[in-house]
Amino acid sequence: MNRKQVSIALASTLAVSMLAGCAGGKQDSKNAAGGEAAKGPTKISIMANLHTPEVPAPEIEKLLEEKTNTELDIQWVPDGSYDEKLNASFATGTLPQAVYMKNQTSLIMFRDAIRNNQFWEIGPLLKDYPNLKNLDPAVLNNTSVDGKIYALYQERPLSRQGVIYRKDWADALGIGTPKTTEDLYNMAKAFKEKDPDKNGKNDTIGFTDRNDLVYGAFKTVASWFGTPNGWGVKDGTLYPEFEDPAYIETMKYIQRLHKEGLINQDFPVTSKNDQQNLFTTGKAGIYVGSMADVVSLHQKMVTVNPNINLDVANDIKGPNGKFAVWSIPGYGSAVIFPKSSVKTEAELKQVLTFYDKLMSPELSNLIYYGLENKHYTLKNGKAEVTSDTKLQEREVKAYQALQIGGISTVKMLEPLFTLPAKEKAEQLILENNKSLIHDPTAPLDSKAFTEKGARLQDIIKDATYKFILGNIDEAGFKKEVEKWKKEGGDQIIKEFNESYKKAKK
Repeated sequence: MNRKQVSIALASTLAVSMLAGCAGGKQDSKNAAGGEAAKGPTKISIMANLHTPEVPAPEIEKLLEEKTNTELDIQWVPDGSYDEKLNASFATGTLPQAVYMKNQTSLIMFRDAIRNNQFWEIGPLLKDYPNLKNLDPAVLNNTSVDGKIYALYQERPLSRQGVIYRKDWADALGIGTPKTTEDLYNMAKAFKEKDPDKNGKNDTIGFTDRNDLVYGAFKTVASWFGTPNGWGVKDGTLYPEFEDPAYIETMKYIQRLHKEGLINQDFPVTSKNDQQNLFTTGKAGIYVGSMADVVSLHQKMVTVNPNINLDVANDIKGPNGKFAVWSIPGYGSAVIFPKSSVKTEAELKQVLTFYDKLMSPELSNLIYYGLENKHYTLKNGKAEVTSDTKLQEREVKAYQALQIGGISTVKMLEPLFTLPAKEKAEQLILENNKSLIHDPTAPLDSKAFTEKGARLQDIIKDATYKFILGNIDEAGFKKEVEKWKKEGGDQIIKEFNESYKKAKK
């Protein structure tokens, strides 16, 4: 089969065609994962998210097969249509043996199916595998359904959030590293009013933001103000973040930036690409978001201005004098195992054996960095990735979607960063772990939230933007919160609290 034909269209037939070979597989005799040794490689079918324009070159896949004694059939489904394909395959009973959920939201959507015994519980088996047993129990719990573990996970830093700013602008104006939200305001004001690029024109602003209250600037700024992450807890009861006084104060802060022209005026309708373009073209000097973005932003800017100097900062204290930052649940994608295609526990153990081997340092390095001296080189014990980004994208990047665990659970190579700001960013990302605000509902469940949460959140999103733009006042915002409650929010609050109390017993 031509690998470029491996696409969404195969989803209906691939899982079925693999079933005949699922039970076979050459394993260690009577080990925890395979039972009696069998002849030939184990056939394993996988559905994975494709983040590149084309399916990857087969070299790494062939090495994986050789080193794990498997025959892999990977359905590479483009990211933009992944959830649609996932739902269609589930509805038609054609899921493969290992199915990647693209994010936390996707996994939540499958909770009812998991409860209905359509996927394998794997928690009790993980202790039998030398690598899988090292997965973080706290992160596994965040993937759980009713306290049971059904998924392996791909590690993500708990919080990458912080500030990227034009240090060359700040130096020109005598401004130091921002330490508070007021420092950031003052920096933004200076970037707008004091001609930081020295071109004699009033053509710069402070903040650049986009139409995303989570991964744009708003949620990170809100956490500096002390806003809960999604849900707060008061007197043992959960309440939504937008009912917290700190959420209101955050809206007032962003409103102040908007009124004074210190932020792009159309940010509620600005895309991420346009947001970043404002920064990389020298129109704005402050970017609040993932500090890891500093390397890609620098790469775009340095070709035009070789004297560009970017820096990163976290530990931004709010009006209460404290620093805290919101956290994700610790995973990006997760892998679950359908009973429709994994027929027996023996087959499940064979699939888990593959993933245990995939989580070894050798294979973790292979799928993340590629081949030594081709895709990366070792310098001072760290992996320096090739500067040939097209080669990396064509042959390695897609396979990173298969990763299980990550650098905190696998003794894999650490990356070498040549850009000082990137090295600093990675250190600050680790320091964020000391000041995290967790979402208490991550392992909890609400049927109403699953069914209505996204639609209802649009009410709050619209109300937040209306407040910032001055179209409604605080009373108007609270009126929209009441609308959220009446249209299903009250039920979500009730169900999350019931789940919260049940989990604490």
